[in-house]
Amino acid sequence: MTQKNKDAIEDDYSAKLDMCLTDGIIKTGSGVALGALSSLLFLGRRRWPIIAGMGMGIGLAYANCENDLNPKKKHNV
Repeated sequence: MTQKNKDAIEDDYSAKLDMCLTDGIIKTGSGVALGALSSLLFLGRRRWPIIAGMGMGIGLAYANCENDLNPKKKHNV
């Protein structure tokens, strides 16, 4: 493996990790914001919607990151 090819692979992997981190921050923040909004408007300032929204955001970001880093191969039957 040449040095240029190795650098290209590392750059691609680094870009994917950067996207995973950005996606995680955005989705976690959005989940917290939606949980806080629903808590304030509908549920009488409870804490669990904020925690649930944060958990869903982290879960969605993890699933997307897992799919980006380890794509499943499609088999034609």
